[in-house]
Amino acid sequence: MSERVLEVLKAKFGDAVLQTHSQFGDDTAIVDPKTWKAVCRFLRDDPQMSFDMFTDLCGVDYPDRNPRIEVVLHLYSTQRRHRVRLKCAVGDEDMGGCEVDSICDLWVGASWFERETYDLVGVTFKGHPDLRRILMYPEFEGHPLLKDYPADRAQPLVPYRTEAEAGLPLGKLAPFAHDEGMPFPHRVHNARDFGDS
Repeated sequence: MSERVLEVLKAKFGDAVLQTHSQFGDDTAIVDPKTWKAVCRFLRDDPQMSFDMFTDLCGVDYPDRNPRIEVVLHLYSTQRRHRVRLKCAVGDEDMGGCEVDSICDLWVGASWFERETYDLVGVTFKGHPDLRRILMYPEFEGHPLLKDYPADRAQPLVPYRTEAEAGLPLGKLAPFAHDEGMPFPHRVHNARDFGDS
């Protein structure tokens, strides 16, 4: 069923679909990054496709390739019950040109995955409304999932500070209320608390 999706993509987008395969049962289309968003919009909006469920997005580093980064997207159609993997390659050996259009306006769930890919791999998602680090702190240098990132690299230590001290929005949550953050009541449990005699 999903192989038909690949056929439709090739017919619709022609040379912009650089390659397709179905290795290990994973129906995959590799597309030109310039058409990334157009292909995604088509997969979501076309009635034959109906890919209404965003499943996953990540970046994979192949430092010996040029372009070196693959952005990988997994989609599923709850109506048609087919799935597809979409890929595009971006970035040169020095990570120049490592960008592609954001798709978080097509699938809201993609927002945090794009931020994670930006943070850990270094892909810039053009048009993302809040593209900043999501796992590493703002001063973290580099992207730790790149294959050439040194495992023993020291990072700057940053003391706890307020947004005013940092000079940039940190996005920290307000302190917990008095009844939040405690897994158990403020008393010692004994066997009677759990119904044991």
